[in-house]
Formats: sequence, structure tokens, C-alpha cells
Amino acid sequence: MPSPLLIAHRGACGYRPELTRGAFLLALEQGARAIEIDVVASADGELVVRHDPELSHTTDVAAHPELRDRRRLKVVRGRPRLGWFAEDLSLAELRSLTGRERLPRLRPASAEHDGAEAVLTLREVIELVAAADGVRLVVELKHAARSARLGLPVDELLAGTLAAAPRLPEISIESFEHHALDLLAARGIGHPLVALIGHEPLIDHRTVRHPEAFAGYDGVSLGAHLVKPGVVAGFRELGLDVWTWTLRPENRFLPRRYRVPGDAFGRYAAYWRRLLDAGVTGVFADHPDLALAELGRSIDVGTPAYP
Repeated sequence: MPSPLLIAHRGACGYRPELTRGAFLLALEQGARAIEIDVVASADGELVVRHDPELSHTTDVAAHPELRDRRRLKVVRGRPRLGWFAEDLSLAELRSLTGRERLPRLRPASAEHDGAEAVLTLREVIELVAAADGVRLVVELKHAARSARLGLPVDELLAGTLAAAPRLPEISIESFEHHALDLLAARGIGHPLVALIGHEPLIDHRTVRHPEAFAGYDGVSLGAHLVKPGVVAGFRELGLDVWTWTLRPENRFLPRRYRVPGDAFGRYAAYWRRLLDAGVTGVFADHPDLALAELGRSIDVGTPAYP
């Protein structure tokens, strides 16, 4: 059985603010064989690398007086959100922002790097990863239906960005919104498509209920709470890669029986090994070095050349 792929979740975001150049370079240094990013659209149709269209938790946007009038109350996935949204800012305005740690109390060492690096475009990350040796880029499309309603269809923008890139790394594309993957497949995108699954009625604790729903994809990516041997085996019998997210060592992210009172980290290695034993073919990790140290030769790593 091939070794599972070690995927740096938003870079080495346990150590640096997520989706920043520093987080990506550190992930490569730590042995990650793939980098995962999220993309959202700017007002002028450029894909930028952010986890969420609302920017106040991961950038310094609130500190920019020239953008004060862009603060809005909007509904995102049925919930009101007050803040600054990527679709209301031009690419130039987004590029003026710098990254911040999303969880500063939990990860204060990462927060020390707040403000050090600008928001990146997808084009820039493609260039960075393409310069590495044998490293895959995993692109997650965020809020695809919402973006399309705003006149910023991320599937079209992604296809255009990839077509214009002078050099591409190996790329996989994933989304919780499977219709966005279907649109890319209809375009003949030519890159593996991975269906993200969090809370999904198509599977249960033993098996895959409706395998035909996944016939058009190359893989699935399961929330760790959904990883059971029968489920993983069911997807693998369909010829699909099965990834899982997200390996995080902190107690707050672990099931209760793996937590250690009084410590920042719990018994994460035991939990991670249980996921690996279920047969997954890839793991997303916030701390690539810890994943490599604890899971050892079971993880697919190499020595990438990075810029």
C-alpha cells in the first residue's frame, strides 16, 4: 500500500499565520509533499489565497482607515457576518493587507509573525509551488455558489488562472460544494477533483451509502470524525483516494478521550495513528513536522527543493 500523502493545511499554519508565504516555505522545509490553499475572489475577479471571504480574523484589514467604509453586514451560509469581504475589495486593496494568526491565544508563537507578509494571489502560490520539486498544490474552492451569485464564478476564474500560468505544479482541486467540481469536470479541467465531506448523509459509520454520487471524482476528503475502516474501504473500492482533515495536536481539536488536562497538546499521536490505521491515503496537518515525526515512514515525504 502506498504511503499516505502529507498535505500542509494552509501551509505550516501551526507555526505561521495561515496561507502566507512563510507558512508555505516552512511546510516545505518540514517535509510536506503537498500544500493546501483556499481561494476567494476579489472585486475585480482575481483569486486570492484566503480561507474565508470575510477578512477581519486573518488580516489587518481593520487597521486600514482607507477601507473603513467597506465594512458590511452580510449573510454567509445563513449567518450574519459583520466585517470586510474580499468581493468588496480590489486586488490592489487586498494586496495591501497582511496576514494575521486566526487563533492568537492558542498559537501565540505564530501570532508573533502577524503583519509580516502580504496576502497572496493564486498566481503567486502556483509559482512558488511549481518551483519546488515534486510538490502538489491542493486548491479548495470556497463559497462557490455565493461567489457565482455575486458575478464572480470561482470555477471560471480558476480555469482561467490555470490556463494562463506559464508553469504548473501537480494540482488537485477540492470543494465542499460538489456542483463546483461538476462544473470544472464539464470544462474538462484535467486535474484530479476531490469531494470534501464534513457532515454528509451519503455515508454512515460502516460504509458508503450512495457510491454513484462520487463516480465523477478522483478522491474524497473526509472530516476526521467520519474516518472509519468501512467507510475508507468503501471509497477505496471505488478507486478513490481518501484523505482526511485536519491533524491538529491541540486538546481543543481532539476527541475527548485523547485530551490531556493542563497541557496545550493532547495525545494527538495516538489519535492520528488511528486515522492512518483506517487506511486513508492522505492527511492534512497544521504542523507537518509533528505529523512526520509521529507517523514516520507511513507518510509520503521527500526532500523537496524549495525557493
